[in-house]
Amino acid sequence: MRLANFLLVAALATVTAPAQAASPTPPVPDFSGWWFHPGIPGFEPLPSGPTSLTNLSRRDGQNDILQLVGDYRNPILKPEAAEVVRKFGEMSKDHFGFHNPRNQCWPNGIPFLLSVGVQMFQKPDEITMIYQVDHQVRRVRMNAQHPAKLTPSWYGDSVGHYEGDTLVIDTVGIRVGPFAMVDWYGTPQTPALHVIERYRQVDYDTAKEGLERDAKENFLAQPRNMDANYRGKHLQLVFTVEDPNVFTMPWSATVTYGKPAAEWVEQACAENPHKYGTEEDAHVPVADKPDF
Repeated sequence: MRLANFLLVAALATVTAPAQAASPTPPVPDFSGWWFHPGIPGFEPLPSGPTSLTNLSRRDGQNDILQLVGDYRNPILKPEAAEVVRKFGEMSKDHFGFHNPRNQCWPNGIPFLLSVGVQMFQKPDEITMIYQVDHQVRRVRMNAQHPAKLTPSWYGDSVGHYEGDTLVIDTVGIRVGPFAMVDWYGTPQTPALHVIERYRQVDYDTAKEGLERDAKENFLAQPRNMDANYRGKHLQLVFTVEDPNVFTMPWSATVTYGKPAAEWVEQACAENPHKYGTEEDAHVPVADKPDF
């Protein structure tokens, strides 16, 4: 009898117990709109740990954008890569600089492109990213996997997902072509290049630290185009780069974007490839045959 009563009480408790509430699905962070970054070359080196190259050429204590002399002594570089960076730096000091994908009107690639202004369009299955320089468009497939057989492309194969308030993008298959390089200092890249980006909105106090690193290391090419009085949410990117053929270790840096103070300005490199007699014209991409 005692066993029967116990079973009856247990059964009633099971029936009357309130159902456990399902965990609510976290809201998708809204990164839509235009985010502006005024500094060039643009990567914001971290205060410690393996991080991006800095410019050895300074003018009045600031980055001398007219001479891009990457710090080839940075321990992230393998000896062969360090020598490439050193030679590009010598070219920059001796003449008019060297070719890179931006000044030659070629697709900039990842991570080279990450430091410029960007506009995001979010959909459940895809994010479209339009960059301010040269109409460059990138698409990120959401909640997907990289294909087993991948055809390299200028911006690689990018797949993304959300981790709470953070957008995580994983990119592989970045094409190595004419003028391809990781950064403005000529750091080389190989087909093994792998980039992970983590985007999240941060408050002004957090963004301020990144903006100060940007102002310390980079040349603020368009300071008037960013709203200096804006104290709302900023967008901050933390990205990690690895390429075992070039780097001794993975390294990271940030890019801190603010709100623009001006309208989107169209920039089309190929419309004016002439350099006013100071150097040869840009090697604008051309096709051997029509695409249609």
